[in-house]
Amino acid sequence: MADFMRRLFISGNWKMNKGRQEACDLIDGIIKGMGDCPHVDIVVCPPFTFLDEASRKTRDMKLSVGAQNVFYRESGAYTGEISPLMLKSTGCKHVIAGHSERRQYFKETDAEINKKISLSLEHGLFPIFCIGETLEERNKGKTFEVLNGQIIYGLEGIDNLNVQKIVIAYEPVWAIGTGVSATSEQAEEAHRFIRNTVEKFSSKEVSESIRIIYGGSVNTGSARVLLKQENIDGALIGGASLKAEPFCEIIRIAESISS
Repeated sequence: MADFMRRLFISGNWKMNKGRQEACDLIDGIIKGMGDCPHVDIVVCPPFTFLDEASRKTRDMKLSVGAQNVFYRESGAYTGEISPLMLKSTGCKHVIAGHSERRQYFKETDAEINKKISLSLEHGLFPIFCIGETLEERNKGKTFEVLNGQIIYGLEGIDNLNVQKIVIAYEPVWAIGTGVSATSEQAEEAHRFIRNTVEKFSSKEVSESIRIIYGGSVNTGSARVLLKQENIDGALIGGASLKAEPFCEIIRIAESISS
């Protein structure tokens, strides 16, 4: 079981889903259904258009709001982009950086992701830093090579104090939105490698304190066995976060493991 010096972290990534009323209803449903859960940190990441409303609804509650993306400049002529300052003004506390869909569809590079993480930290946002290999890379035996590069370049220049504020999300690209989750053994092996890699460029103290969560078709059936692994400290949930009951059930599973 995980070292519970590291609080479990459950986050829902809604991606490009939900209208305004649907978003409000989902937030209300999560608030109603998640229970007390004193041992688990919970974050929802709705689209930009609902961040204000989500933050208002969750104010003074044990439910934080995160954004799905951020730009690496504070302001300027960058049509369509959202800065860390803008996110902070909505009450947002977390931000996803480096999601595989951003890497794939929008060609985001490790260097750009590094700048997003650095500026987010500078403005008091806590990054959820996503890394993971494609099926082709896994089949070629390049999983660890890919993860090593994404970690080293993604966290370049960030000091140990700030590294500890980051949540790393291991999301094998072949398991995202496919309904196929990595086995608990595959996930644990990757998480152990990530923790060891962080230790090499920072310190053992940092590597032991940083939270590494799993994402990739996590659902109520797979959550318990994944969250019981020593180096898996939570989950970044996609499809199962779009309905209150399965998301809350995963939160309750995490709480039962933590308490």
